[in-house]
Amino acid sequence: MEKTLKKYFPIFVLPTLIAFTIAFIIPFILGVYLSFCDFNTVTNAKFIGFGNYSKAFSINREFINALWFTIKFTIISVTTINIFAFLLALSLTREIKGTNIFRTIFFMPNLIGGIVLGYIWQLIINGILYKFEVTLTFNAKYGFWGLVALMNWQLIGYMMIIYIAGIQNVPEDLIEAAKIDGATPVQILKKIIIPMVMPSITICLFLTLSNSFKLFDQNLALTAGAPSKKTTMLALDIYNTFYGRSGFEGVGQAKAVIFFILVAAIAITQLVITRKKEVESE
Repeated sequence: MEKTLKKYFPIFVLPTLIAFTIAFIIPFILGVYLSFCDFNTVTNAKFIGFGNYSKAFSINREFINALWFTIKFTIISVTTINIFAFLLALSLTREIKGTNIFRTIFFMPNLIGGIVLGYIWQLIINGILYKFEVTLTFNAKYGFWGLVALMNWQLIGYMMIIYIAGIQNVPEDLIEAAKIDGATPVQILKKIIIPMVMPSITICLFLTLSNSFKLFDQNLALTAGAPSKKTTMLALDIYNTFYGRSGFEGVGQAKAVIFFILVAAIAITQLVITRKKEVESE
């Protein structure tokens, strides 16, 4: 069987490899090249060196503000999503009636599209704020916490499912032995469950980090950057730069490359750190 797989592996992998090269690798390389060019279309690109990268930081502070706003949002969202998802997973791995129904209900928000979700939460939050005669766009803090609430509502159920899978793989014999030895519930959680669930924590941290940094459609639908672009996140800022200003396509492309490097560096760092924790717990 192994010889047969090795023999026909190139034949089966070739179509996927070709599609991946055409749809991802070539556009990615072209995009990096265009970030060093002044262009309106791909055919009239003129190489200008690091000019676009300089403009991305020097023309105005919109990119820096979007970066800082995204970092704050990511820190709060990743923390709250994973804490609430883990607590829900702990609750729903107990012997409670209707556990499967609760799991389904909590997971369902993840099935709603980002644009639709943004407009739904815009109506909900504006309905609440209307009592105080303000809206989401009145103050940046309303937009910030609105995005945090939206992100939590959408992703907690998804992360919960991953944590449930990890918790269910913790050997019951190990927990029973700890109880017999006099371990408290907090000690069992800290010394047994969390170390054994580290692979799930690694996955959930990676997903929430990457999704928080790349948030676009929810940001566009909920606040569109208002007021005065103070709630603009990185992806939306790149979109506005590329499509909102004539002659700034190269600057938008440079921001996109910076964005890719930033997200990749943070995600890889997180994976390395949490993977080490997995090894230590083993």
